Amino acid sequence: MTNELQQAIQLLKSKKWVDLTHTFGPDSPHFSAFDAAEFETLFTHDDGFFAQSFKMAGQYGTHIDAPIHFVRDTRFLDELDLKELVLPLVVMDFSKEAQKDHDFTVSIEDIKSFEEQHGQIEAGTFVALRTDWSKRWPDNEAFCNKDAEGNNRIPGWGLEALEFLFTERNIQAVGHETFDTDSAIDFQKHQALRGEYYVLEQDTYQVELLTNLDQLPAKGAVIFNIMPKPEKASGFPVRSFAVLP
Repeated sequence: MTNELQQAIQLLKSKKWVDLTHTFGPDSPHFSAFDAAEFETLFTHDDGFFAQSFKMAGQYGTHIDAPIHFVRDTRFLDELDLKELVLPLVVMDFSKEAQKDHDFTVSIEDIKSFEEQHGQIEAGTFVALRTDWSKRWPDNEAFCNKDAEGNNRIPGWGLEALEFLFTERNIQAVGHETFDTDSAIDFQKHQALRGEYYVLEQDTYQVELLTNLDQLPAKGAVIFNIMPKPEKASGFPVRSFAVLP
């Protein structure tokens, strides 16, 4: 005799699951201020068992940022509630715009254009920005996409768009395929990650360096963001995945 939870699991496993997480290592693209990851073998099977040591910044590979990452006196990663990490998923596809313009920065008008096609974005959702930038992984040069002056040309969110999503649509969290929330050109203009600070100031989290968003519908899927529970952490590699309707 199966109960409701067992039936729910059977239902979920009958659906398509999509991994939204990059496999990462010492040679993977990463934020320029961080050292490359170091993976060290501590013991081999000749010693009786295989064990490794991993050294890296918390914000490495596909990762989750807690509010404390940017905002003082806010929540650490281990203080996020489990139910916050599983949310209805909205995927806004601006991959064509990002391909044409590497400085593409999401605006309120872009969001409204998406809503004209797919309906209003619901409250309490996780909104992911699809740019297909993840297809450049693991090529660090292509991912950073530097111009002749050495500046990154990478698409991203605009501050006003994020403000609209959180205040007018009451979304729960955001994610994207790039290193940072803000487009590179917006960061260069203001010399600050205004969008990233704003998101985390809402006492929520974000997921960076997502992949495989091109395999998801605009609406209807659910995202799971599962990670370890280090003490007083500002962020950590995450295993994000989606279950399709």
